[in-house]
Amino acid sequence: MPAPSVLRRLATAPGGKRTKWLVLAAWLIIVVALGPLAGKLGEVEDSGPNAFLPGNAESAKVNTQLEKFRGEDEIIPAVAVYSRADSALTKADAAKARADRADFAPLVAKGEQISGPVPAEDGRALMLVVPLSTSGDHTTDDLEKIRSVAAANAPPGLDVEVGGPAGSLVDTVKVFDNLDSTLMLATGAVVTLLLLITYRSPLLWLFPVLAVGFAAVLTQVTTYALAKYASLPVDPQSAGILMVLVFGVGTDYALLLIARYREELHRHEDRHEAMRLALRRSGPAIVASAGTIAIGLACLAFADINSSRSLGLVGAVGVVCALLAMITVLPALLVLAGRWVFWPFVPSYAETSAAAAAGEPRQARTVWSRIGGLLARRPRWSWLMSIGVTAVLALSATGITMGLTNAEMFQDKPESVIAQEKLSAHFPSGSSDPATVVVRTDARAGVERAVAAVDGVESVRADDRTADGSLTSLSVTLKDAPDSAAAKHTIDELRTAVHKVDGADALVGGTTAEALDTRRAAESDLKVVIPIVLAVVLLVLVALLRSLIAPLLLLATVVLSYFGALGASHLVFEHVLDFAGMDNSLPLMGFVFLVALGIDYNIFLMTRVREEVALRGHSKGVLAGLSSTGGVITSAGIVLAATFAVIASMPLVSMAQLGVLVGIGVLLDTFLVRTVLVPSLALDIGARIWWPSRLGRKTRPHDAPAAATEERVLERV
Repeated sequence: MPAPSVLRRLATAPGGKRTKWLVLAAWLIIVVALGPLAGKLGEVEDSGPNAFLPGNAESAKVNTQLEKFRGEDEIIPAVAVYSRADSALTKADAAKARADRADFAPLVAKGEQISGPVPAEDGRALMLVVPLSTSGDHTTDDLEKIRSVAAANAPPGLDVEVGGPAGSLVDTVKVFDNLDSTLMLATGAVVTLLLLITYRSPLLWLFPVLAVGFAAVLTQVTTYALAKYASLPVDPQSAGILMVLVFGVGTDYALLLIARYREELHRHEDRHEAMRLALRRSGPAIVASAGTIAIGLACLAFADINSSRSLGLVGAVGVVCALLAMITVLPALLVLAGRWVFWPFVPSYAETSAAAAAGEPRQARTVWSRIGGLLARRPRWSWLMSIGVTAVLALSATGITMGLTNAEMFQDKPESVIAQEKLSAHFPSGSSDPATVVVRTDARAGVERAVAAVDGVESVRADDRTADGSLTSLSVTLKDAPDSAAAKHTIDELRTAVHKVDGADALVGGTTAEALDTRRAAESDLKVVIPIVLAVVLLVLVALLRSLIAPLLLLATVVLSYFGALGASHLVFEHVLDFAGMDNSLPLMGFVFLVALGIDYNIFLMTRVREEVALRGHSKGVLAGLSSTGGVITSAGIVLAATFAVIASMPLVSMAQLGVLVGIGVLLDTFLVRTVLVPSLALDIGARIWWPSRLGRKTRPHDAPAAATEERVLERV
């Protein structure tokens, strides 16, 4: 038996009378056997200090070196700041700080001591530095106890906040607490509501949601196994976004398949035959779409920032699992249920067969056919206007401020940010979060002199030594706030100075150095990853459409759409959400997501257009493809944008910005690029858009083929 025939039988097996039972049984076995592993994804998540850093950054190397100093019992300081806004501290305030110091003592890491109370020069603040241990799982509990003690019995008018590295860590971790379940529930609710509106059926919505549930289980199990046994990087952010991606992409594929299945039910009395044809005709577009998204996301493996690599690779796993569920378990469930799942709008074969016999057209006149008619009258004006609108939006991207400080990373200010603001107002700004320099012990004196000579350094002191005495860590207090541009400049000066000390092998790290390294890596990743993504997506489109001109045009429209979405998002960030700037990682993450997801809808449209062009000729085929896919692609775009809008509600600004950017980009692709720009370009260019394929050489439409002839035409092209 020829290989293509075998592949076709396998691809259409979920729609078979007997094979659907095998497909459902296989999925039930998978879920029952592997389901318990789905809840263990959190066990393999990496939330360590290097999880969100560039892999080769100097600050990441410092974190690795620090493990030699403390092993598992790493120290992280919590900083309690006592301050008054308009007056000097009182004796009661000082007594409160001393009493708190005594109460904090049982929480201090073994072998460490509390520093302070340290008075500010202006007499309006005191600072306590409490070294906590990160071993075990009690760091969060210890910090909450410190905050509870500090807030209790404070004299009137005394402000007490607890921050420092420990406070920042705990406040960030809170963002990701229960993130997976929260996002899954919110996304599930949004998808369910939109499916109810789309299908206007009390039953049909359940089947895509059930299939996505199967996909979610498979995704979590696969991700867990790859993380545990194949070193797949997983961090809390990528694990949270993973479920949103699976729900959004999975629902898109469900909408496309169900729409084609409904169409075939009107043409075929046997629902099994209808599903086999739906899988055969929509399957290539769905597989190509999933492949494009998965490969596009996997290109993030070339990024230097660990969190970007994690999100790309984990997202690719999720897309593949969503694809498997949507082309196997969903068709089997739909065929098993029968036509009644569409109630009250059950597709009837008898009505359409009678209409066809009377010579009536198969496709009714819809809003999408009317849009197509308008485009056909003035195609060049249509695509020029759509490019103009997108270009105007893109111009707004020229005013983007890149980078967020620690204080700007949260939609609502956590206590650690407020504490840092108080420290910066009353103490040398870097005192709560000093830079760290790791040097060879025998070169320590020379490095200390080099550090002390750097402008922007307040003080330097030896902090710790490894057990063998070979390495020493230095604590360097900066004059400026840790997240300021001046502090980052000082880090550069520090690195230049200490690298000149012969034999020191000095490395500079700490929070400020990490922010600087991340920003530079993000800029570098843009230059590396974007060309790879564009090349990969172009190759996929060429293979799918068997053309050169059409893929180049489609890719150009998606890139234009990305810049339009970036500009529109900037306007939303600045004038609606009042964000101070754009996260450094957003341009790259947004580009990869929007190119992959944006080309998704172009694939849905153009594969159907290609099919219709083979049957009707170019112009009629373009209009027929737009008309037949308009409703389902619009519904899919709204669902996907809504699922990413769930991310926009998250308290972390970087995640919220990604949700907004992808949501706006998907809507722009759905309502402008796919609806106006691509069809009008196809109409204006004509059949040459398919060059050098067979379709590019046809100048006259086919006569309406019989069913058997139609199959042969589609097979040939």
